[in-house]
Amino acid sequence: MNKKIIFSLLIIFSFFSSLLAQNKTGTTIGQFLKIDPSARASAMANASTSLYGEASSLYYNSASLGRLTNVDIQFTYNQWLADITYDYAVIAVPITNLGTFALQLTSLNSGEIDVRTVEYPKGTGERYSVTNFALGLGFGLMLTDRVSVGLQVSYIQETIWHSSLSTFGLNFGVQYQVEENGLTVGASILNFGPRAGYDGRDLYINYDFNSDKYGDNDLLPAELRTDAYSLPTSFRVGVSYPLIINEDNKVTFAMDAFHPNDNTESISIGSEWQFLNSFSVRGGYRDLFIPDSEAGLVLGAGVRVNVLESYNLRFDYAWADYGRLEQAHRFTISLGF
Repeated sequence: MNKKIIFSLLIIFSFFSSLLAQNKTGTTIGQFLKIDPSARASAMANASTSLYGEASSLYYNSASLGRLTNVDIQFTYNQWLADITYDYAVIAVPITNLGTFALQLTSLNSGEIDVRTVEYPKGTGERYSVTNFALGLGFGLMLTDRVSVGLQVSYIQETIWHSSLSTFGLNFGVQYQVEENGLTVGASILNFGPRAGYDGRDLYINYDFNSDKYGDNDLLPAELRTDAYSLPTSFRVGVSYPLIINEDNKVTFAMDAFHPNDNTESISIGSEWQFLNSFSVRGGYRDLFIPDSEAGLVLGAGVRVNVLESYNLRFDYAWADYGRLEQAHRFTISLGF
């Protein structure tokens, strides 16, 4: 039964992966959807397609929800590049004999930016901002004791000053645990959805139909039309292996391969050392084989504190190097019960 399920899922994923090859580099909207929301996963180089155990694993592979056994709530603050603010929140609730449901919220804000034009290169005195927002609903369940599947639907909105676009995105994935407490493989499709373009009053203009002709109306109301672009769809496959040294020490190794529609293929590798059942140290390297990539080394750590026996608090931090763009810092606080 397991082999039939896995074979069918692989055919589906291969089909959608082939669709990605038809798109061109650098022509997608919704770039904020590519920012890692989890400090733990980010510190492991985003190699999390086969990992599970926290609500934010939904971002990397919605099938991870099927393996979640407790209610989990997470909040992430990310001081992103160029002082851009990124916030993320998710709650996952397992329901016995049904599966796990999750609600995910992502928000990005550029802060105020000076409006500059050719005539006023130092600024017009006006200011604008860029805001992005995504609201997702996910579901995951165990098909067998080894195979989990998941699905997420998201509403996505981008706003630049007075213009905006909105669309929907679909994520789905599968995880297969080859052996208990051992090798796990996963595959997922992220941000599959319709194309979208911007609309709004920033595109309204006054148009002169014939600038060489005098006496006609040179202030005809008109509107510019923008092209529609696809979401940053990606196919990713990953493997992870936990090496249990003793009851107080476990090292997890993870590797992901990425096939996006707006960049070249890449590989990321990461690891996590958990010790004394309370502390974690993590590290990895991202975006291997991407020419001229500014991404690279990532490091992080985490602390887990049990409260009132049935509750646990987790604090995670990740530092990511972006070369000439400097670095980004992520902080995630989690509550499980």
